Amino acid sequence: MLRRRAELDDALNLTRADPRLHDILRLGAYQLRALDRVPAHAAVSTSVELARETAGEAAARYVNQALRKLARDGGWGRRDAGWGMRDVAPSHPDWLVQRWRESFGAEGAQRLLAWNDAKPDLVLQPARWDAETLATRLHAAGLETRPAPHAVGLVVTHPASPIPHPAKFPGFTEGGFIVQDPAHALVCRFAAIPAGARVYDACAAPGGKAVTLERLGARVVAGDVRRHRIARLAETTRRAGVAIRVLCADLLAAPFAGSGWDAVLVDAPCTATGTMARHPDARWRVTERAITRAGERQRALLEAAARLVRPRGVLVYATCSLEPEENTDVVEGFLTDHAEFTRAPVAGAAAPELLTPAGDFQSLPQRHGMDGAYAARLARRA
Repeated sequence: MLRRRAELDDALNLTRADPRLHDILRLGAYQLRALDRVPAHAAVSTSVELARETAGEAAARYVNQALRKLARDGGWGRRDAGWGMRDVAPSHPDWLVQRWRESFGAEGAQRLLAWNDAKPDLVLQPARWDAETLATRLHAAGLETRPAPHAVGLVVTHPASPIPHPAKFPGFTEGGFIVQDPAHALVCRFAAIPAGARVYDACAAPGGKAVTLERLGARVVAGDVRRHRIARLAETTRRAGVAIRVLCADLLAAPFAGSGWDAVLVDAPCTATGTMARHPDARWRVTERAITRAGERQRALLEAAARLVRPRGVLVYATCSLEPEENTDVVEGFLTDHAEFTRAPVAGAAAPELLTPAGDFQSLPQRHGMDGAYAARLARRA
């Protein structure tokens, strides 16, 4: 429903409706339009009852009238794959569409919108099991797999939709895999942290990158300031069988004295515009001001992380945003103010098509068939 919110809003003319009824009307309209298994009378009556409970009898009458009118509409009487409500089928805020057109061109933006409106792939990365064992066990359970982009992980499919929850897959309890898009695993490879190096993953929850870095040979300490996410971080590392110390720590509050870390990863909280296929609600929460504020906080996190890196150590900055204010602008501003750091990409750590002219990592959903992600590898001079 969230992927089609703008189309639903256009058809319902929500500017005239009580804001308390907006989601109720959207739900009813979506059921009328897209769900063959829900009879039209049931979709209407359910929404009417929700409206009555939420805002009273007058609201129930309004919802009943609006949805019955919608159901009578000739274009909405046929539940087919075409929506036919807007000139542009994908559903995103207009300002965001315009921003992406300016960044990626009209065709690139259209592909990105279509990507976000499609169901995302489920990708597993081997943890305690190797890829062959994982694929064999999944196939035995009736699941199908294919290599993920750049052969990083396995895309899981099922002959009958929907795919079961990963917790029901063979190997979940045993820690045979973690759920992680190839873009984020590739960021860890791009980081090219030497085996045995001490790494602080400063914004680590939910833990996928920490696990991947440990499996690549680093010795990881994983921290996060968000207390409500620590349990999941600890569970991810425990299940994957990696020797990672987990702590609740605020990077901005100088959690460690001195600058003794071989490497620090700042996987900064961001607007997540590169993962909107997985989180369709994000497109309705993000604003231009939020992008600006995110960049300001990300710069502060990068500054704090830099103080922890030893001479000749590595500082990796990453996001899952597509926006330059959160990516290159943060890094360029940091490097301008810190001559002791320089870009230091490692040859062969990422495929050429995933590198920017400056040598940073960048995956674009519409171009590379995976989540959008960005990373810059910086090194501290001696």
